[in-house]
Amino acid sequence: MPGRLDVDTLLACYARGVFPMGEARDDPRVFLVEPDQRGVIPLEAFHIPARLRRTVRGEPFVVRVNTAFAAVVDACAAPGPGREDSWINGPIRRLYLELHGRCQAHSLECWKDEVLVGGLYGVTLGGAFFGESMFSRTTDASKVALVHLVARLRLGGWRLLDAQFLTDHLSRFGAVETPQAAYLKMLGPALRLHPDLTSLSRPLSGSDAVTYALQPTIQAS
Repeated sequence: MPGRLDVDTLLACYARGVFPMGEARDDPRVFLVEPDQRGVIPLEAFHIPARLRRTVRGEPFVVRVNTAFAAVVDACAAPGPGREDSWINGPIRRLYLELHGRCQAHSLECWKDEVLVGGLYGVTLGGAFFGESMFSRTTDASKVALVHLVARLRLGGWRLLDAQFLTDHLSRFGAVETPQAAYLKMLGPALRLHPDLTSLSRPLSGSDAVTYALQPTIQAS
């Protein structure tokens, strides 16, 4: 898109249901995407496969929040099997680091022996959390991060977890595809909410994360 996209304009884009992408890692251009069908993970219908529940409860990783945001973004942009290129280019990286500095972009990280082995990051605006990307360098690391994210979002009073596009991977967690018009009807009320941001960094055991992520109703405390 022409000109330099700043963080305020970027947040306004999220508020109207569009998000940025780059054509390639080395391409400096940024374009806005408004898909006809939107991937959403319903927080009240989140699903955790049985094996993963056991893994999360076993706490194979130390889960931290916002201790290595730039490293998570860079890991999401790094080449990997089946993902030689990335939509996360230099301008997009800059924007999300600026949002993180304003406490509007957050990372959940999985660490093992003080090594970052998986995680995810996204943007929060009102009671909507826009998941941007995730990565895993060892089995189940990004999945554990997702379970911890959902638990914290539910505890804090978020109402919408936007996954952008539906994938087979996300379908295992209950993600669904919804028309953009229906998505916008969910987005508007979510943006008017004021969730408890401290819930994102709340310490949770693996058992607590599973319980809160799956509990039918959550009252923020």
